Amino acid sequence: MTINDPVLLAEVTASFEAYERALMADDLEAMDALFHDAPTTNRFGMGEMLWGMEAIREFRKGRGGSPQRQLGKVAITVYGDSFATADAEFFREGSERRGRQSQAWVKFADGWKVVSAHVSLEGATS
Repeated sequence: MTINDPVLLAEVTASFEAYERALMADDLEAMDALFHDAPTTNRFGMGEMLWGMEAIREFRKGRGGSPQRQLGKVAITVYGDSFATADAEFFREGSERRGRQSQAWVKFADGWKVVSAHVSLEGATS
């Protein structure tokens, strides 16, 4: 198995960066387009466990946008030709707490899509 094929790594990195831009702009359509539209796609956040793309969409509609943040270290790894992970630390404006984000990406016929995501804050107990 090839790890970090440079062409595929560039593709996933571009998709990851597109998601970050969409998140900061609260571009719901762009965010949805980068998540796999299926009941098997999940996102666990600060206080929510969202099972399926419909639950993710409803959460985003009601949230009113993500808190603004700056990324710290980002590690993207591509395994083979259709699976990747993206792990990032982030810092929200006005907070000293470090956040963590993990995403699993799969390459489908229509491009790279997040199939699982997890967001948390360092030291959070709930």
